[in-house]
Amino acid sequence: MKAKGYFGKILRVDLSSGEIRTDELDEQAAETFIGGNGLGTKILFEETAADTDPLGPENPLIFAVGPLTGTKLFNSDRFDVVAKSPLTGIYGEASAGGYWGAKFKRCGFDALVVKGKADKPVYLYIENDKAELRDAGHLWGKETFETIDRLQDEHGETVKAVIIGPAGENQVRVANMITDGYHGRAVGRCGFGAVMGSKNLKAVAVNGSREVPVADPESFKALQKRLGPIMREGPQALREGGTSVGTEFCNEIGNMPVKNWKQGSFAEGAKKLTGMTLVETLLKDRYHCGSCVINCGRVVEAADGPYKGKLTAGTEYETVGLMGTNLLVGDLPTVLKANQLCNRYGLDTISTGSVIGFAMEAWERGLIGAKDTGGVELTWGSGPALLKMIEQIAFKKDIGAVLEGGVKRAAAKIGGEARDFALEVKGLEPPAHDPRAKMTIAVGYATSNRGACHLAAFTHDFEEGASIDDLGLPVLKDRFNTEGKAENVVVMQHLMTMFDSLVCCKFGLFGGLTVDPLIEALNAVTGWSFDRKRFFKTGERIFNLKRLYNNRLGIGAKDDVLPKRMRHEIKGGGTEDHLPPLEAMMKEYYKLRSWNPATGVPEKRKIEELGLTAYA
Repeated sequence: MKAKGYFGKILRVDLSSGEIRTDELDEQAAETFIGGNGLGTKILFEETAADTDPLGPENPLIFAVGPLTGTKLFNSDRFDVVAKSPLTGIYGEASAGGYWGAKFKRCGFDALVVKGKADKPVYLYIENDKAELRDAGHLWGKETFETIDRLQDEHGETVKAVIIGPAGENQVRVANMITDGYHGRAVGRCGFGAVMGSKNLKAVAVNGSREVPVADPESFKALQKRLGPIMREGPQALREGGTSVGTEFCNEIGNMPVKNWKQGSFAEGAKKLTGMTLVETLLKDRYHCGSCVINCGRVVEAADGPYKGKLTAGTEYETVGLMGTNLLVGDLPTVLKANQLCNRYGLDTISTGSVIGFAMEAWERGLIGAKDTGGVELTWGSGPALLKMIEQIAFKKDIGAVLEGGVKRAAAKIGGEARDFALEVKGLEPPAHDPRAKMTIAVGYATSNRGACHLAAFTHDFEEGASIDDLGLPVLKDRFNTEGKAENVVVMQHLMTMFDSLVCCKFGLFGGLTVDPLIEALNAVTGWSFDRKRFFKTGERIFNLKRLYNNRLGIGAKDDVLPKRMRHEIKGGGTEDHLPPLEAMMKEYYKLRSWNPATGVPEKRKIEELGLTAYA
């Protein structure tokens, strides 16, 4: 492979047979799909069928890095995971930071594809170009923190691992993967912890030390030098207060979920849960992912109270929203404890908080009772109930056996009016941003390929807020206006797809890692000659391939919708009694995408233009 930034190798592991082999990654595939979720989507499309069981041995679990991973570019030590989601039954993707991505890349691989099912629990150990399956009997049943401690005891402190906890082992459909242990970076969405559990795969431990080749080191160093001051100065709010620093503001404008998305504001709770309250009361230290200078991670510790001691990682904004304001739980130590439990058991805090909010409303309406919950009273604002529900979900105990499959499955099992307050898009629970507060969120949720997702377009901070000067689009000044919103979502989806394929942290946008610097970095590392047109066309190609994958599963225009509550129920507060006019924006969206408005399928000419005819 001539291009730099790659090792040109895909590691393949068949857990059923124990076979481990290496395939070549050809340069054409790399240029066409880049890496990360682009390469992962290509592999998933080619190696699954419409009837592939997400929890069956034939579902490939794909870990992929990009050409920038493992270099010294700011915010580039990330990796993506792609598989068919056991939560939604459709296309699934998730991304994580920390240190695993670079460590894996430096083993000499660009992707890892795991298929099959081991006869007994195993873990995969990769050290540079050597990979082997090892017995995980002594790790099975262990929580994630203890597992990483044991692996580092066995292999050294330089080892990094992606791990599942008891929730993944129990094939809970809202289970995640955790990397970096106590610092809690998560492959959070789509239930990939259950995929690992279904394969009897406890962990993937890596320890690579190879240097990633760079085509033009001098240009790369010059870019880093230019970005350095901006990267240190731009994201100051994130550095100081973490992702939850804007909690009060989000509550003020009606962006936060409150009482299962029904209530307009929870000002008192938002003030208690905001990132600055954490800094002032519980912060002990800060940490960062590899190659990052933002330091948005926080180590917290309670000096007294029922959770006295180390509470490990500080809560992210999404966790504050879904496990705090969404449940009317306004006690910060309780939400931190809930976050810690989710990290230990291996649960996605977004889906878990969402399904607990759903259960609390079902309790309030009399659809479930104490006989269903093992005696736990699911009243709004109850911290003890929150913590008990996390345990029940992780171990599929009592009502947890109903909730573990997410709100869509839970509503179907409970029946009656439950579907009316089950908040999901294509089976995935929404993160803590309300489409009634900003119109781009409405279009982004409806069209994200994995289901409701704020990161597939990442428009929420750039609508009546920050701006990306080299995006090539007008600044969005009115969050309730629909003008230009569909176009903004389309272009941002292409940009975010490239972020996830390169693979880089999107917070880099606040530190100058925008369109032109990304292209400059890609060219300097690989030796290619991408320009803006080619860069965005590549993002468009990958995004459409994800859509074609879902089309094959029957997903189309009928599924590009929002939950009933977000479309039809006014909640007041900062949303100013606004409901998103989704139909008008979707009409424009389909036109811009060249998708059939009746079916939501890309038109033939668009498929041909993007070079995706073989996938149609």
